[in-house]
Amino acid sequence: MPLDETALEELGLAPRWVRRGMAAAPSSAESMTAASASQAVAVQAGQAVPDAAPRTESTPQPVAQRVATQASQQGADAQAPVSPQPPSDLGRGRAAAEPVQVAQTAQEEPPPLTEDDFAWFDAMPEPSLPHDLEPAPAPREDIATLDWDELAERVASCTRCRLCEKRTNTVFGVGDRSAEWMLIGEAPGENEDRLGEPFVGQAGKLLDNMLKALSLARGENVYIANVIKCRPPGNRNPEPDEVARCEPYLQRQVALVKPKIIVALGRFAAQSLLRTDGSIASLRGRVHQYEGVPVIVSYHPAYLLRSLHDKSKAWDDLCLARDTWRAAGGQR
Repeated sequence: MPLDETALEELGLAPRWVRRGMAAAPSSAESMTAASASQAVAVQAGQAVPDAAPRTESTPQPVAQRVATQASQQGADAQAPVSPQPPSDLGRGRAAAEPVQVAQTAQEEPPPLTEDDFAWFDAMPEPSLPHDLEPAPAPREDIATLDWDELAERVASCTRCRLCEKRTNTVFGVGDRSAEWMLIGEAPGENEDRLGEPFVGQAGKLLDNMLKALSLARGENVYIANVIKCRPPGNRNPEPDEVARCEPYLQRQVALVKPKIIVALGRFAAQSLLRTDGSIASLRGRVHQYEGVPVIVSYHPAYLLRSLHDKSKAWDDLCLARDTWRAAGGQR
């Protein structure tokens, strides 16, 4: 019985025929002579077939070459096999018993990418700019030589960190530039960013009352500044690199004012000035140092508006600051 013609077509070997009464085995994969072709026609017609003629030494077109030609016509996805070397006489019997196998590797198209395939980018850190593209901060030696007007102009046009991108105004500082008292807050809030002045609004009014209790006033023997000159988005705490880039401005302000006492208002201001992660409770009640100036740590006025029971503690801090100021030779 004949082989499955569909399978033979897929192998590129159709038409192929076998002798009636014999097992369904393929003929020689190497060649097909004109005599074997006439025998296959006779078998299909039901006629008697004489013995096959002796094999001739003439070599017809290789089977692999015909297979490659037919495979190239079936589509771009089919890969043409490498033409094998003609088999030797010892391998002819094996080639006659086994069909030629053609490797066809289907090239499947990859599935389309989805948003989930890029989700891992969200977990990756943001790549840093090359060193030559990073904004070059002004050298500390340069800032340390500026006078008041030059320093204020430098702060107003500062782009040393990314806080400059969303600010409305820089908050340089206000008060007596030769004051003996210097109050340092954390970072500008919404009202400070809008007006360009530190400690405004309800917190500013409370601070003014606290100063009045010490016979002081804003702008009279008092200078007020912030650790950070630009408002962080959402009033978040500034990042360490933002503090590092802005600190030279504060250092120059301290050097120009030459205060006898510094009051750090709020946890972040105290931690930034003293380079510590200690809590307000652990830092209060002691005299610290910043740039050679005594520092007293107290609560931020905005915190006192929410925690009235700590106002008495803040008053104790101001009394300690007054005693330290007098010990340093302070005069009214």
